[in-house]
Amino acid sequence: MVENLITFLQAVSATGAWVCGLLFIRFWRATADALFAYFAAAFWLLALSWALLAIVNPTGESQPYVYGIRLVAFLLIIAGMIQKNRDSTASYK
Repeated sequence: MVENLITFLQAVSATGAWVCGLLFIRFWRATADALFAYFAAAFWLLALSWALLAIVNPTGESQPYVYGIRLVAFLLIIAGMIQKNRDSTASYK
């Protein structure tokens, strides 16, 4: 029972992250700001990690490849913010 609930919640999380990625791609197309593309890729990687957990082992959060995917997602967010801050400070000079 609990495993089914965990699988359902991971699937809902994966779906939500996928939709967030689609919204960020929409914003990126409208503004051509690379930060939105970084965020879209990061959210799609988070969706992939939750989907893999739901499919492979819903109760086993200690899968190292899942944490590797999440690490790459968060590094993309950090890289996008660093790039955005460098671009905005260069325009002030």
